[in-house]
Order: sequence, then C-alpha cells, then structure tokens
Amino acid sequence: MSEYHERRALIGRGAVVWTRTAGTGPQRVLPDGCTDLIWSEAGSGPDGELLVAGPDTRAHLALGPPGSRAVGLRFAPGTGPAVLGVPAHELRDTRVPLAALWPGAEVRRLAERIATERAAGRQAAASRLLEEAAGDRLRTAEPPDPLLAVIVAGVSRGTGVAGIAAAVGLGERQLHRRSLAAFGYGPKTLGRVLRLNRALDLARAGVPFAEVAATAGYADQAHLAREVRALTGVPLGRLLRGPGGE
Repeated sequence: MSEYHERRALIGRGAVVWTRTAGTGPQRVLPDGCTDLIWSEAGSGPDGELLVAGPDTRAHLALGPPGSRAVGLRFAPGTGPAVLGVPAHELRDTRVPLAALWPGAEVRRLAERIATERAAGRQAAASRLLEEAAGDRLRTAEPPDPLLAVIVAGVSRGTGVAGIAAAVGLGERQLHRRSLAAFGYGPKTLGRVLRLNRALDLARAGVPFAEVAATAGYADQAHLAREVRALTGVPLGRLLRGPGGE
C-alpha cells in the first residue's frame, strides 16, 4: 500500500504540502483544479527530479518503484501560474520538468538541496525548501487577481457562466480566457472538477450516494455516477475502495 500525508503549507493561499511513498500499484490522482510542484526520487538524475503536474481534466495514474518517495507542493486553483510563470492551460493534463519553466541552474541547486535533506532524514526541511522556492516567486509576482476567488465561489455554488460573468463584470468569452489562464480550463470544467471533489469528500465521510448527489449539486444519483466515471475512469464504489484519489 502507498502512504500519503499532507499539511497546510506555510506560504498560505490555500497551498498544501504532501508526501507520498509509492506502493506496488499505480496511484490514481484525481483532477482537483490544482497545480503541483513535485520532487521525486524516482527521477533519472542522482538528485531525483523536480517536475510540475498541471491541472488535470481526468484521473492520472502515477506509478513509481515500490518504496520510492516524492514530496510536493499543491497550489490552490488559480495560484500556480504566479509561481510557475506560465498560464495554467499550457500545463493542462501534463507532467513537465521544472527546468522547462525555471532556469536550469536554479532547478539543479534546489534538487540537490532537497536530495541532501531527504538523505539525512530531514523530511520536513526538504519540504520547506519547496515552500521557500515558491514563496520567493510569490513575493515578486503580481498581486492575486481578486476576480479568481469570485469565479471559484461562483462555480462552487453551481452558478452558470452567464451569472458568473455578470458578477465579475466580464463577457463570457473574456471569462473563459481568464479562467483558462488561471485554472487551466473554463468555468464549466472547473465547476465539474470542484463538484466532483466535494462529492468525494461527502462519500468518504460515509454519506449515502443519493444524499451525496443531492448535496453536491447533481441532478440525481445517476448523474453523479456518470460524472465520477467520466472524470476518474472508475465507478464511485470502486474509487472509494481503491488506493489514491487525493
């Protein structure tokens, strides 16, 4: 079995630090509207590999050698572009080396420092290095766009695209372009992804599936079932039994 732990990141803005030790099978990583900065010891170099996982529109199966470790920093929807320096839609459904986005020398130094801390058993220090690197970028980035929080709140409530566009003072096409750059996909897809995660939280807490559907905003349980399969590739019951899904 794989092991997974997470905590709130010290840099705030809804970021989360996570660690994972790979098990014997693939880990199903579900779409959540987030972007991750990851160090993996399973990389090809002696100091592991630093990579970026873009916002997913479908489940991704992560598979590493059993016992291999990874540490990541997950950015809340809309935050990743300020750290990584590229619009979110350029990273959608991809895993790319961090050196493709940041200067190579900076990435090598960061990987070396993380590998050294991990080898010395200082796991917390290794994760803080990711936070420090991201924090340095955030301090020099433009202030957060206040409209992004309004967009997230709107799609989370199930507000339609026209209603959200009116609320933020944009045309629907402008809203779509702004959403692509910030979240990696348009407001409709963002709403589907956030609703899925809300439903999974309820289901994991033991809420009956019919009640999950009603509470999370699906038309009925059949609608919930179709959306779970479309976004994760497996039925809800199997998803809850199997590994992964964070």
